[in-house]
Amino acid sequence: MEPGDSNSAAGGKTQSASAPPVEGVAGGGTSYGWVDGGLRGTSLGAGVIDHTKVHSEDLLHVWSMPSTANVSQQEAPRPLEKVNLLAARNERESFQIALRPKVSWSTSGIAGSVQIQCTDLCSSSGDRLVVDQSITLRRVVPILGVPDALVPIDPLSPQISLYPGETAAVWVSLNVPCGQPPGLYEGEIFITAVKTELDSRTESLPKSERYRLYRELRSCLDITEPRDYSSPEEMVQRLTSASTTLRRMLDNPALQDCQESNGFGDMMDEDVMNNVSVRLKLSLTVWDFTLPVTPSLPAVFGISETVIEDRFCLEHGTEGWYDALDHHFRWLLQFRISPFFCRWGDSMRILAYTCPWPADHPKANEYYSDPRLAAYAVPYAPILSCTDAAKNSLRREVEILKSKPHWSKAYFYLWDEPLNVEQYDMICNISNELRSYSPDVRILTTYYCGPSGSELAPSTFEAFVKVPNVLRPHTQIFCTSEWVLGTREDLVKDIVAELRPDLGEEWWTYVCMGPSDPQPNWHLGMRGTQHRAVMWRVWKEGGTGFLYWGTNCYEKAMIPSAEICFRRGLPPGDGVLFYPGEVFSSSHEPVASTRLERILSGMQDIEYLKLYSSRYGREEGLALLEKTGMYLGPDRYTLDHGPVDVMRGEVYRSCRS
Repeated sequence: MEPGDSNSAAGGKTQSASAPPVEGVAGGGTSYGWVDGGLRGTSLGAGVIDHTKVHSEDLLHVWSMPSTANVSQQEAPRPLEKVNLLAARNERESFQIALRPKVSWSTSGIAGSVQIQCTDLCSSSGDRLVVDQSITLRRVVPILGVPDALVPIDPLSPQISLYPGETAAVWVSLNVPCGQPPGLYEGEIFITAVKTELDSRTESLPKSERYRLYRELRSCLDITEPRDYSSPEEMVQRLTSASTTLRRMLDNPALQDCQESNGFGDMMDEDVMNNVSVRLKLSLTVWDFTLPVTPSLPAVFGISETVIEDRFCLEHGTEGWYDALDHHFRWLLQFRISPFFCRWGDSMRILAYTCPWPADHPKANEYYSDPRLAAYAVPYAPILSCTDAAKNSLRREVEILKSKPHWSKAYFYLWDEPLNVEQYDMICNISNELRSYSPDVRILTTYYCGPSGSELAPSTFEAFVKVPNVLRPHTQIFCTSEWVLGTREDLVKDIVAELRPDLGEEWWTYVCMGPSDPQPNWHLGMRGTQHRAVMWRVWKEGGTGFLYWGTNCYEKAMIPSAEICFRRGLPPGDGVLFYPGEVFSSSHEPVASTRLERILSGMQDIEYLKLYSSRYGREEGLALLEKTGMYLGPDRYTLDHGPVDVMRGEVYRSCRS
């Protein structure tokens, strides 16, 4: 959205009223704000409404909201205004369309259905951003009553159902390719009230005809069921019979309109859209800057291999297992994060690895060389089996990888939050082994306290700060919990002062169960800017990397479509950033959460701030955060979206000159 436009359709003004909290869910309100009155109602009377003769704006409210808004079912309507967006190349920018019925036009128990269609975005020079390639639409589905899951809308049947007295939302994402010419791109989104599928079926086919079609489909299924054929002739005969039945069904008069439009009979024609659709104008300014393919900040996120094995009924090491891990890895790369797979052992030992295949496998170099990967975990195999064979395999793995150009991205993640002297000693022993294979190995250790049983320092925090003195030279990436810092940014200086950058030591951070509201985290029910601010905090505090423990760590289930249950004892949403597609449809594609999309936005914000700082210095970058009011500290950041656009617009204006 263009900064400075106080009436921006997806921006909105700062609201003085606070939204109510979600009961039983950590964090703040779930609404971006409340607007009462001022909108034209409907004068339609009671009775069945013919939607083809009534303009859709008389049937439903339509307005836009920013990607940081949690559009609750109680969200109040706002005026519909043009959406103006700004994006770099290789960036994804998103906003939401909110929909709320004024009346019901369906006879099937819901308020009605709407069809949502988007045109390509075109520039004056003829360049395009194409629908279904660069423009995607997803339905926002509540999880525990909080809008979170982003379920893809079928482009061949882009309809969603609306319910009386409830606001629904559609998440619109614009993906700008690396080679997209800069300029102003414009298009429209058409929202049209249509018949529900049930209404359409009821009106178009009598009951006897529906039963006949059902019997014929059932017959086809029976004919083609797997079986042992007595002869090839029998197989051909059965398939021919099924083909004949299907062709007869396609010739049914009720499907005639589908034949004439090559199967796209439900799509609205241009005249209908112009006459009865609500039209949302959309513009995107693509500016002459490309976000780096390799993220400037390594953000490593865990994927539980055991959750995948259980839910998809996969045996470890089988072809299906490799396919599932490969699919999850490639899907997560689009969010500018560097995935690693993980399996926990006793006392928080962890087997972490980025590539399921050994280093000498052709797939391994493909994984490790992917420019979208900012860092990768090398598996410490002896953690599972401390045999000579396992150690020899590890030595061979390191020898191969250290000869590659991507070795600088490698790290070992051996232990999650060690607690006592014994565990610290084990990290040091493993480190000695690894350093005998290659002196420049990097070991990452997460921690939130000093080792118990030691006389490291007189206070708990001082012991925490002194951890590098215990783990040096056995850890190079000291990854500390943001929970420990609370809201005191001044403590960062004490932590960083203990590090030795001259020895290659880095400071990373992580969030998990904490910190909690009002600090930034990714719990379900927190504000959208609270989710996005996790990365703002990382950049402001000067961290050089980030870790998140799990993206798919829901409760155990044995079928893909099982209901998602968050783990007991954890804040809702903790450790879960996407959902199996099978929970919502027949699709096998993972379903992103709004929180995962906001992580991507936060990672992109870091690139904007880095660009600005590279030109004017880091102090000016920090001043920009403060001047715009976007982020001042862990408990002082914007609750509204406006300052985000102001920051991005300032970078745009200052860096194009």
